[in-house]
Amino acid sequence: MLLTEDAPLPVRTVDPAFRRDIVEGLSRMPKATPPIWFYDRRGSELFEEITDLPEYYPTRTETALLEQHGPDFAQAVGSGRAVVEFGAGSARKTPRLLRAINPAAYVPIDISGEFLHASSAELASAFPGLPVLPVVGDFNGVLDLPAAISGLPRLGFFPGSTIGNMEPEAAVDLLRAMHRLLGDGAMLLIGMDRIKDSNRLIAAYDDAKGVTAAFNLNLIARINRELGGDFPLDAFEHVARFNPDARSVEMHLRATRDVTAHIAASKLTVSLKAGETIWTESSHKYRADEMPAIADDAGFVCSHQWLENEWGFAESLLVAR
Repeated sequence: MLLTEDAPLPVRTVDPAFRRDIVEGLSRMPKATPPIWFYDRRGSELFEEITDLPEYYPTRTETALLEQHGPDFAQAVGSGRAVVEFGAGSARKTPRLLRAINPAAYVPIDISGEFLHASSAELASAFPGLPVLPVVGDFNGVLDLPAAISGLPRLGFFPGSTIGNMEPEAAVDLLRAMHRLLGDGAMLLIGMDRIKDSNRLIAAYDDAKGVTAAFNLNLIARINRELGGDFPLDAFEHVARFNPDARSVEMHLRATRDVTAHIAASKLTVSLKAGETIWTESSHKYRADEMPAIADDAGFVCSHQWLENEWGFAESLLVAR
């Protein structure tokens, strides 16, 4: 049953956080934007296409882990918890977890309101006895959980190796914020992509069909549409490269010619030389044995870990101290 606490859908206006991050990011050198702004409705749809690509291993690998270890999750987590999913998107992996642990409620959090409400309705239909309480918002910011789960023990769910999109220090800060939101004694089940051959990594972020390129370029289209930008889409190309020092895959939008564009919502003029890039995402890769230390810094204990070794992925269960 889908419960929204009588919250209306948001009115379409310029998101001040989006405007702030884009203006700040395009005003600095090198130019860089936070990856969270990929996920408008179209960006969310494109990402779902990416997860089905043969080159993109994380989704199918983590899905297999969740399917294989359902009984282990049930034993480690127990039943009756409120599951709080950070960056829920389509929630396509979530049913495997919900079926395994018999939760008391499900709270998906996502920044794309339209996409979130559609996926929440679909999941509520699949689990008719489960309260589904979607929260539209940025899980990197300040959030309030629904009053309906007050007093319930909580399990955070952070799949997809999204933690890799942050610099290591920022990743620890985010886990600390999740600790505060979920409360002492809560648990957090988190997916983490592991270090592997760079060719395999690059292929996952630069697929042959060009879906990831369209996903990256959609950020420019969103700036034009929502912030009154006049960036020429045909003047940018998608670039993915591996940074061995940072152990991360970087995504960039590279100018194929000199570009001068404007953002009406801030009266900003942006100039790029041919070959200059806008850095749109980093995806850091970790060793499995690094998670206990990261968890400890954030106030968690890593109590269990499940590994998939063919494609190199880890699912870790953290318990808040």
